[in-house]
Amino acid sequence: MMALLLKSYQSLLRGSAVPRRSMAAARETAGSSKKSLDLFYDVVSPYSWFGFEVVCRYRQIWNIDLHFRPVFLAGIMKATGNQPPATLPKKAEYLNMDILRVAKYYQVPVQLVSDFFGTVIQKGSLPAMRFITAVDASQPQYVEPISRELWMRIWSRDEDIVKPESILAAAEKAGLPLEDARKILEMSNSPEIKNRLKETTDQALKYGAFGLPSFVFHVNGKPQLIFGSDRLELLGSLLESPQEHCGEAGLLYRHGEN
Repeated sequence: MMALLLKSYQSLLRGSAVPRRSMAAARETAGSSKKSLDLFYDVVSPYSWFGFEVVCRYRQIWNIDLHFRPVFLAGIMKATGNQPPATLPKKAEYLNMDILRVAKYYQVPVQLVSDFFGTVIQKGSLPAMRFITAVDASQPQYVEPISRELWMRIWSRDEDIVKPESILAAAEKAGLPLEDARKILEMSNSPEIKNRLKETTDQALKYGAFGLPSFVFHVNGKPQLIFGSDRLELLGSLLESPQEHCGEAGLLYRHGEN
């Protein structure tokens, strides 16, 4: 029984077909009150992409009201004194392997960028995150597909995400009409949007974030912070009933048993 639960849980996290039992559980919980989950992310972070895709796949099963919270990772790093792990040679060597392993496991089409420092550290993601923030303020239904397409550009096709033409191309591919995208791009440079991105970043810091992805949900009115795409099973066990989908199977999985 535990092996069956584990297999179903793992297959959904990895993006395989949703098991019948999981879909039945989703229908059972459809009428119950949803839990609110904030996902703080930046498209410059491949690990944010992993977390993003898993919570998108699993939101019905966990019965969550998912809120996308675009933030500026460099601002969080600076405020907390954190340093990119890839700045340490041995960590960079490990991350190159780890990112591809995790990408394969979760079935997210991540590829390594050809120039990490030039792309991630020097160029960064500020124009892209301001654009996503402007989309969130004006046409929030496009936040998910545009975020995904920007990740596809930088972390799958090794393409630019900061030039205006690059951002417009991503928006158009995500389904946003070009005329609307141009207006939103202009809006992204306004003080209102710049302040909005800063305020959301400050909110993540207030919750205790020091890196991304960061997930925040509330229990009895108190915020609970979960950091990292390697804590998704823990996040699921905290959001769900211990007897549904996770429970003992989750404990076995964390200890490496099959």
